Amino acid sequence: MSAAHPYERLTPQRVLDALQGVGLFGDGRLLQLNSYENRVFQAMLEDGSAVVAKFYRPGRWSDAQILEEHHFALQLAEQEIPVIAPLPLRPDATSPLPELSCTGEPPTLACWSEEGAAFRLGVYARRSGHGPELDDPAVLSWLGRFLGRMHAVGAREPFQARRRLDAATYGHQPLQRLLDGELITPAQRPGFEATARAALTLVDGAFVSVGAWTPLRLHGDFHPGNILWRDEGPHIVDLDDCCSGPAVQDLWMLLSGAPHEMRSQLLHVLDGYAAFMRFDARELALIEPLRTLRMLHHSAWLAERWSDPAFPAAFPWFGSAAYWSQQTQALREQIDTMQDSSLTL
Repeated sequence: MSAAHPYERLTPQRVLDALQGVGLFGDGRLLQLNSYENRVFQAMLEDGSAVVAKFYRPGRWSDAQILEEHHFALQLAEQEIPVIAPLPLRPDATSPLPELSCTGEPPTLACWSEEGAAFRLGVYARRSGHGPELDDPAVLSWLGRFLGRMHAVGAREPFQARRRLDAATYGHQPLQRLLDGELITPAQRPGFEATARAALTLVDGAFVSVGAWTPLRLHGDFHPGNILWRDEGPHIVDLDDCCSGPAVQDLWMLLSGAPHEMRSQLLHVLDGYAAFMRFDARELALIEPLRTLRMLHHSAWLAERWSDPAFPAAFPWFGSAAYWSQQTQALREQIDTMQDSSLTL
């Protein structure tokens, strides 16, 4: 009988088989790490070392999109920007997966197919650390320098295959996918749809008012959970959502609190950022629109992953009447915020 979801084929033995396929021989000890989108394991190897194996969700990214992520990470590492970049891989003669191949320049992506599902594997060095202390101005300035260096590399060349972060890709299209599905409760659907469309009208207007902006290769999801802080400073642990977009996308998730608190935090971030990269202050008007897009994109992401058994277990409240009412209210609050204010320097 075929598996209900491709990840059900990713048994512990298959994880070890895939690692052996690239010459990494596990001793049987696996620890599944926290990741909803992909399946990520810490694997202890026979030589006493450890690696992190990332199995990309089948059907989410193309090989070209994943390899652009890897290329960006390797470029950052070459400039000594602390990023946990993918390790080079090569097929091993002892591979239990005879069709496994490795691709990329250098090869960093192992590929094989099984029962119609295409599996993709990247392998990384193991690192430990903790989240950043965002209430410390020195940490905010350090993160600003980090992002300035990263964006300076990101500006060197464009992505060709990765997504572009704009109102269509992260707002209008996710909303339409939600409306085309069956997870919005009937009683809440009219209010949610009307509020979401009103919010997106303001988002569209904000992007128009900002005018032309230069898209950069971005981290795309630079929230504190994706920052690994060590004695030597921050490390990037996940470029899975890297995309093209405005620089402010990588800055605004470091900010929280009342407007005056966010402005103070932003000044510390930009103080470090300006040492390596010029920031276009017009993009500050996109902070609340980008927050709105993130909200809609997140709901669509949950809906699209609902066939993965891990999602109903982790998000049991999703799809309920209460959830859609809460989302509608949150979007109304975003409308008020977008109409009333934006951060200024």
